[in-house]
Amino acid sequence: MATKKFRPQDIVLNTMKTHPRCEFFIFDSKVYYNSVPEQSGAFSANVVTKPGHISLYEYNIDRQASGSSTNGKAHAFNEFIRPFITKDSAGSSFRSVTSSGGLNEWTTASVGDVLYGQYPMTASISRKYLDVAGHKMAVYNSETEDTQKIDYYYSPGAPESDKFTDPRIGESARLIPQYPHYWALKNRLDFYGSQSPHFRVTGNLDAHEDSYEWIKDYQTINLISIPSIFFGSKIKPGSLSLKWYYTGSLAGELRDIKRNGELIQVSGGVHASSHNNKVAGVVMYDEGFILLTGSWELMPDHEIPMTNPSSSDSPKWIYFGAGTEDGVNTSTAGANFISCSFNLSFEGTNETQVMTMFTHAKRGEVNYSNNPTFLLYGQDNLKITSSNIYEENPDRLLANVASSSFTGHSASFERQVFISRVAIYDESKNLIGVATLANPVLKKEDQDYTFKLKLDI
Repeated sequence: MATKKFRPQDIVLNTMKTHPRCEFFIFDSKVYYNSVPEQSGAFSANVVTKPGHISLYEYNIDRQASGSSTNGKAHAFNEFIRPFITKDSAGSSFRSVTSSGGLNEWTTASVGDVLYGQYPMTASISRKYLDVAGHKMAVYNSETEDTQKIDYYYSPGAPESDKFTDPRIGESARLIPQYPHYWALKNRLDFYGSQSPHFRVTGNLDAHEDSYEWIKDYQTINLISIPSIFFGSKIKPGSLSLKWYYTGSLAGELRDIKRNGELIQVSGGVHASSHNNKVAGVVMYDEGFILLTGSWELMPDHEIPMTNPSSSDSPKWIYFGAGTEDGVNTSTAGANFISCSFNLSFEGTNETQVMTMFTHAKRGEVNYSNNPTFLLYGQDNLKITSSNIYEENPDRLLANVASSSFTGHSASFERQVFISRVAIYDESKNLIGVATLANPVLKKEDQDYTFKLKLDI
């Protein structure tokens, strides 16, 4: 079969952008992703992928940790799938190992030992309640080898000598942020300050009072993290919605109506409606972080402990998503905690590179097949064969598959084939792909066909 070369005009490269919708519902310290319930099945007790989580490879969804038997039937072949490597002189290891314990640990293994990893790799949204984000620090004293929390005092424009007031800070001390997540985002927040002043770590300076509107170091911040596996390259601006429900009724909703990252309260209950159009936080679309600082009361008449350790307070945006991997549950917050539920939804942005290839079967071309049925059945395939000669029969006839309108009558011979697949080769004539048609296409000598192949990269 002859091969044909793709011309430049036969290959089109483009980017397909999609916006898949994601929704998280948080209730009673459990997270539900896109309304997917808890896993069920014969081994549901061994399901390690919790609700609200997504598995990277979809491994070990419904499997047992080790071989066992039920009603006399062994399940040894249903053990967990595990990645493994063999320790050798190359020094290969998993990304994270610990310094103690068994064959799974690099430091205790000998050459030739098998090192095992663990599946599944799962991800879900998480929440950090940062009580006064930058005010509290930790100090490590090398002399006493002790780590203690201290007050970190900072006032804009204050001299350097006034920043540290705790007498425990000495020359041998090293300051460590209490909330590294927040400190890692400070520069990025100021970067987005040109997009909205609400991103800035230090708010606008009041020219009359010589003071700032806010300083995030002294604000309580509700930090919600969304792994990139849920949104792709970025969260679609303007698609984020945060809804707070109390006993099933909407207490308040935040949306980015300006599409600049500001989360503005667009609706609220009877008491919260007076705070509509206020900015309760910001969202970092590229990084997948939500920072909520809104501290007004959504329902002043209700007090629910929503922190760990718990302290009673009215529902506020700084408590949104309580129970999301943060230790807050009915045991710490009381039975009234289940009156609260939260909904977080957004649209992601996935960019897929697409290669479109056009291959042509012109008239008078592609009219031969290597399929044995292409030849008339019952003919001699060989003309001469011996220890020195092998010659095929050159007079073999092609099968006539042209249809006739009359019973028992063959129509005039017409060369035609059925195209069932298109093979793709590289420059070295190596087969790199095969496109199979759903139904074979009849190709006659006087017909032109063009096949469109699409490959998502």
